[in-house]
Amino acid sequence: MNGFHVMHEITLLEEQDALYIAERHKKEFDYPIHNHEEYELNFVEHAPGVRRIVGDCTEIIGEYDLALIASENLEHVWEQYQCTSNDIREITVHFKFGLDDGFFEKRPFLPIRNMLKEAQKGLAFSTSAIMKVYHDIDMLSQVNGKFEALLRFLRILDTLARSGGARTLASSSYAKVQIEDDSKRVLKVKNYINENYMYELKLETLADLANMSQSSFSRFFRMHTGRTLSDYIIDVRMGFASRLLLNTEESVANISFKCGYNNLSNFNRIFKRKKGCSPSEFREQYRKIKIIV
Repeated sequence: MNGFHVMHEITLLEEQDALYIAERHKKEFDYPIHNHEEYELNFVEHAPGVRRIVGDCTEIIGEYDLALIASENLEHVWEQYQCTSNDIREITVHFKFGLDDGFFEKRPFLPIRNMLKEAQKGLAFSTSAIMKVYHDIDMLSQVNGKFEALLRFLRILDTLARSGGARTLASSSYAKVQIEDDSKRVLKVKNYINENYMYELKLETLADLANMSQSSFSRFFRMHTGRTLSDYIIDVRMGFASRLLLNTEESVANISFKCGYNNLSNFNRIFKRKKGCSPSEFREQYRKIKIIV
């Protein structure tokens, strides 16, 4: 292992607090890549060109950005990159209640609970969803009374959970999210892929696991996951490859082999198509924003 690690942030949210809300107006992002035990909803306004990194997902944001992160191990950062705005506004909410304490187990909260499960990989919301909650977020730091602030925040979460169109950010394999699926056959295949991604994965083998014909299984898998089998396998391998690139000194060639690719040029081509940069550029880019702790 190398000496580069994500900074683990100790937030200002105390044990008896429900929320920590911070609103900032600034000219640049300079906080290092980090993670923390608390969940985070982060809103950014007037910062087009900023680069948002969540796990192994890198995106350039527009005028508005809203992301939800519900994992203590998922690193994230907003970095200046190509942003030239002199009036960046950021509203950050940290909260501890969620998936582990039963708070959202009751039926009225199930949409929020399902959203938080997805947010273990990070979630980015559409502009239309952001506009639905813009007023509540805009006023959140100005609300008088902790109870009223909590009610407003719950309304924000509920509206987002019911808006649809949110995108998961980090890959499941990178975020180390437990696989869940309504179909036991799909779950069985996903688990097999996650345990054997470093080997050749044949459609025939996976279809046999599901006790289906190859053509029927291909259609079935896509219907249940929204992705083709080959795309799913690639995403799993890219997630593991990303972790190896960041957390080890192994060569790209070795990492390629460990993630199921015997052809280095093929690995490089697929990685660049998925991540927007070569494996070496990905490793260098992340290390520039990490700090030694």
